[in-house]
Amino acid sequence: MINTVIFDMDGVIVDTEPIHYYAYHQHFKELNIDVPDELYGTFTGYSTINTYQKIVAHFQLPHDPAELVNRKRDLFNDAFDTKPDLELIEGAFDLIKSLHASGFQLLLASSSAKVTIKRVFDRFALHPYFSHIVSGEDFPQSKPHPAIFLDAVAKSGAPKSSCIIIEDSTNGIKAANAAAVFCVGYKSPHSLNQNYDTADLVINHFSELNAEKIRALRF
Repeated sequence: MINTVIFDMDGVIVDTEPIHYYAYHQHFKELNIDVPDELYGTFTGYSTINTYQKIVAHFQLPHDPAELVNRKRDLFNDAFDTKPDLELIEGAFDLIKSLHASGFQLLLASSSAKVTIKRVFDRFALHPYFSHIVSGEDFPQSKPHPAIFLDAVAKSGAPKSSCIIIEDSTNGIKAANAAAVFCVGYKSPHSLNQNYDTADLVINHFSELNAEKIRALRF
């Protein structure tokens, strides 16, 4: 029986993607590089450091990826703090509260940096609902590598058969598949050009899930 739900954050709980997009592209302008949306879309689900490692290699930039991460983070934080209309994904908070009240253990496994996760969790008072937060900055490889999800499962103390992962990106779904954990693909309107073919269940809105349905899920 499923009793543990592992959430991605960007595009699943909160729509920070437009802010990330803005911050990245402001930085790309500073670096004088053109990153088309087709290339940018392949980075969905990557940690920031892995994204810049790819950028540096692709454009043969003479920069330390870690320094680029810091600049992008500053741009993101400035935009985040000045965006008054940032909201949680429709239905996400209701599902989180309902599952928590029904005795589910909830974890976050996000490629975002810890400082970004903390900003989101502080702004929307999400801390009481999650037993553990796992950040992609702690792992050398990003999704689709399964390390972040394997660590989340280990921290939960639950067997894989009792866990599900909710993801919105191709790379996140591949990571869940590689971790051999049931994956719910959330077809977010904010996450474009993603492939949900290998998700075990695909939903378009969080109203399609509840505690009873989740407990009954099986591979």
